[in-house]
Amino acid sequence: MRTALVIGTGLIGTSAALALARRGVTVHLADHDPEQARTAAALGAGTQEPPDGPVDLAVAAAPPALVAGVLAEAMERGAARGYIDVASVKGGPRRELEARGLDLTAYLGTHPMSGREKSGPLAATADLFEGRPWVLTPTRDTDTEVLNLALELVSHCRAVPVVMDADAHDRAVALVSHMPHLVSSTVAARLEHAEEAAVRLCGQGIRDVTRIAASDPRMWIDILAANPGPVADLLGQVAADLEETVRALRALQSSDAGERREGGAGIEAVLRRGNAGQVRVPGKHGSAPHAYETVAVLIDDQPGQLARIFADAERAGVNVEDVRIEHASGQEAGLVQLMVEPRAVPVLTAALRERGWALRR
Repeated sequence: MRTALVIGTGLIGTSAALALARRGVTVHLADHDPEQARTAAALGAGTQEPPDGPVDLAVAAAPPALVAGVLAEAMERGAARGYIDVASVKGGPRRELEARGLDLTAYLGTHPMSGREKSGPLAATADLFEGRPWVLTPTRDTDTEVLNLALELVSHCRAVPVVMDADAHDRAVALVSHMPHLVSSTVAARLEHAEEAAVRLCGQGIRDVTRIAASDPRMWIDILAANPGPVADLLGQVAADLEETVRALRALQSSDAGERREGGAGIEAVLRRGNAGQVRVPGKHGSAPHAYETVAVLIDDQPGQLARIFADAERAGVNVEDVRIEHASGQEAGLVQLMVEPRAVPVLTAALRERGWALRR
């Protein structure tokens, strides 16, 4: 691949363009908002100059409701040798293109399983997709050359290609992305009118659950409108689980010992099912779940503190697998939780104490 056209310079489109440009691909940028395309170009994602002729690959980075129209316009004017989209829903756009009577041998639907709470080109980064799954949904009609171009794009973005059927993909993302987002928003909505004294008690748990609720509602309306059935089915199952949980909690209030035991058993069943599901979530870089241990370090809210901790861990020969930061309410301090291999805990603990860090269990 020597040339590419990225149509849509939001978070995903600009991030892909940045990755391609870093690998020496000449990237042409287009967007219905010229200012957004100018911003992406200024970041080094490519040029706003139109290509002289057909490019090797056109990447449609538009919302699901619009992506078929974007692709159809590009295909009808012969903009590229191959065409892909990166929309988060795959079955609908493909069927819309089929209904338009287009030749789909040059088209391949794809979906990079990566994103951020923030949108737009300023949130983009060339390493956004690194180590993340990138779903490809070829059909029997997909040209091998187009599949190879898509695989080259995935490789340039340092993502992991995953081949799936389009409708199976849509059911999967309903489970692992779309439904959880609505649940997160529902939980976060409980905070809107909560008493300030209660909100000030927010810890890492509520931050973890509500993090994705900060995303742009307009973007999510587009996504959910393109995949409503599977999401509604899953939310119905979650609603049934919640009803059972409510009944179990009410039973714990009963004066009857037998009902309280049943209520406790019901709550335990919910929590254990949650344990069983959580351990199936892939670990670092999509690998099998891995049990890390935590070393918690108290830090002041001052420049350079995190850099010092990581440098001290490096000197001790310890790789930090993951990190979380919990800020203390009303104080200029925080707790940094360093996740490391269990065998590394004694080494890291000794090294940090030697360098004057205050550790917490």
